[in-house]
Amino acid sequence: MAERTTRVVCVVDDDESLRRSVRNLLSSVGFRVETFASAEEFLESTHRANTGCLVLDLRMAGMNGLDLLRHLASTGSRIPVIILTAHGDEEARRQSLEAGAVAFLGKPFRSDDLLDAVRTALGT
Repeated sequence: MAERTTRVVCVVDDDESLRRSVRNLLSSVGFRVETFASAEEFLESTHRANTGCLVLDLRMAGMNGLDLLRHLASTGSRIPVIILTAHGDEEARRQSLEAGAVAFLGKPFRSDDLLDAVRTALGT
């Protein structure tokens, strides 16, 4: 069954293959998806206003995922954020959830776990 939403799921990760695989997974069930190679690229995009959910890598060059999450929170953004990371220690998890992330998934992640997190974040 296709997801019905006009909101875009934005994927921010510096790993091109991961961006592509997450986009393919989410698109396969009907989500609209845009991808970005950096936090800065996302912040400069026109998609920020209609972002329904942000899937965000924790460790990236430049502004990292936690910095972007905190920046969004400081500007009053209510975009739900799902953190993906290959470096998922408890401290990173705690900091991410305290900063407002709705989910924290380690890489590699199960497809169903990401789909469930996105559906929860979007309220679908």
